[in-house]
Amino acid sequence: MPEKFSLKPATHRRAAVYAASAALLGLTGCASTSSVEPAPEAHHPDCAEVMLTLPEQVGEYEQRRTTSQATAAWGDPAAVVLRCGVEPIGPTEHPCVSPAGVDWVWIEHEDHSQLISFGREPSVELLLDQDYISESSMMDVQAALSGPVQEIEQVRECLPIDQAEALGAEGADSASE
Repeated sequence: MPEKFSLKPATHRRAAVYAASAALLGLTGCASTSSVEPAPEAHHPDCAEVMLTLPEQVGEYEQRRTTSQATAAWGDPAAVVLRCGVEPIGPTEHPCVSPAGVDWVWIEHEDHSQLISFGREPSVELLLDQDYISESSMMDVQAALSGPVQEIEQVRECLPIDQAEALGAEGADSASE
């Protein structure tokens, strides 16, 4: 007699991850594959929800295939890279902006901008290539990708800059609980 089985929650999560992977493969068409290192918590079930809701296009850039779970890239070469499952960032002196309801800590590097969602676990990281994404269009990119990131429950918020500055004398950081 064949054994009966039921879908357990873990099976549902795997199905969501497989569905996200299949959806991403279908969206990428003929574009080349972008090599992206996965984040440590890329397997987190909330990352599958984020991946399922990503836009096919960010600004003028089309989404393309990546080599790792819970990652996405737009543009060829990649102008925007998303990695879900990065380690959450704690209080910091880096500025925090909140377009479209998601708090992002903004870290400038020599050749790119790094944005890390604040107050959501797992966190999502955006890498924006400064050769392709202007400072004025960075907020548009953040706004376009904030919707999918809202799939992850927010557990902390950034302080408004004026409130953080007022508390700064007492040792508070701009991105704090």
